[in-house]
Amino acid sequence: MLQRDHAALLALLIALIVGCMNQTRADDPEPRYEQPAADVAVFEEVWRTVREDFYDPTLRGLDWTAVKERYRPLAAAASSAEERSAVINRMLFELGASHTAHYTPADPAYYQLLDIFSGALRRPLRRLFPKGQVTYPGIGIFTKQINGKTFISGVLAGLPAQRAGLKVGDEILAADGQPFHPIESFAAKVGQKVTLTVRRRADAAAKAVIVVPEQIRPNEAFLKAMEESARIIDAAGVKIGYIHVWSYAGTQYQQLLERELSSGKLKDAEGLVWDLRDGWGGAEAEYLYLFTGRAPTTTLINRDGRQTQVNVSWRKPVAMLVNGGTRSGKEILAHGFKTYGIGEVIGEHTAGAVLAGRAYLLSDNSLLLLAVADVLVDGQRLEGLGVMPTVTVPFPLAYAEGQDPQLDRAVEVLSRGVGAGG
Repeated sequence: MLQRDHAALLALLIALIVGCMNQTRADDPEPRYEQPAADVAVFEEVWRTVREDFYDPTLRGLDWTAVKERYRPLAAAASSAEERSAVINRMLFELGASHTAHYTPADPAYYQLLDIFSGALRRPLRRLFPKGQVTYPGIGIFTKQINGKTFISGVLAGLPAQRAGLKVGDEILAADGQPFHPIESFAAKVGQKVTLTVRRRADAAAKAVIVVPEQIRPNEAFLKAMEESARIIDAAGVKIGYIHVWSYAGTQYQQLLERELSSGKLKDAEGLVWDLRDGWGGAEAEYLYLFTGRAPTTTLINRDGRQTQVNVSWRKPVAMLVNGGTRSGKEILAHGFKTYGIGEVIGEHTAGAVLAGRAYLLSDNSLLLLAVADVLVDGQRLEGLGVMPTVTVPFPLAYAEGQDPQLDRAVEVLSRGVGAGG
């Protein structure tokens, strides 16, 4: 039982992201706070939960009672739920730990975490989503704030933003003439046209882009985007496969990767770019067996001719893409990939956010993500350290116009390796 609990905990190692993916459902309204903004009950609830469940019983040497006394008046003075959450996060920041933050229904990450942890939160989730499915309105983008401006840092394949032609690096200036907000800009507008005002280049005039928000289920959206991302890139006659794993919080993502490699769009690839940038973690270390295992691949052929492959392995060149949004379980994969010499790790230094997190749905329907276990990888603590790539490639996000220098370098490295005989 203990071993199974530890495995489940590690399977839910997830990455705190900077930015957001927009995504609800008309018959399950957005969660609302059940307490006045000035109420400090939730502040106290968070404080107690940290004291009782935080992975370090010494609370990193902090006088936790003194910390409460310092922040409690600020929480009581907050004029809105979002202001109170900001105070709570200032308190949590003092712990200096990843997987430790407070989220409200105004934050897209709130819904993504609810869906990732939906199994553990099944009962309390029913009070928010009676039909049992976490959803919210959006177009399928991640965003990042740079010098007070909002830039698109990720576009999920197969979702409205991609269909509308939005690109990584686009600056979002407004939505229907109002300041852009990742939830409010699309609330009550699912299936309707929303005009985003964007700037693609710093010296370019703003342009209007019409998007139609969908009611998106986070976990399904990540899986769909991963599947839609899979493609073959022709590099001077060399077939390089590419796939972007936005989330690894569930075995379905690794299963999809194996299907694509064995019988899907990537089956004829001569090299593979395994993109672990941004999104959420949750990966298990054993996923590296795909690239290190030597067991024969077995194909089962059913009576109707359908084929299923077992013990899929990849014996061709592979490169991994990472950046500052590569966190948690994905960092464990990056560490092993680099340590065991499986291939080049290309991009930027990973987040150094490797603890085991647990989600708590609080009394006002806000969410606490809390680090409840430390994690050692090959006896080494990656929290606060991260993984340095073997090939560093900067990626200036602002006004990138959809260009991806890290992917370009990975394709170059792999095609050169294949051309030289691997």
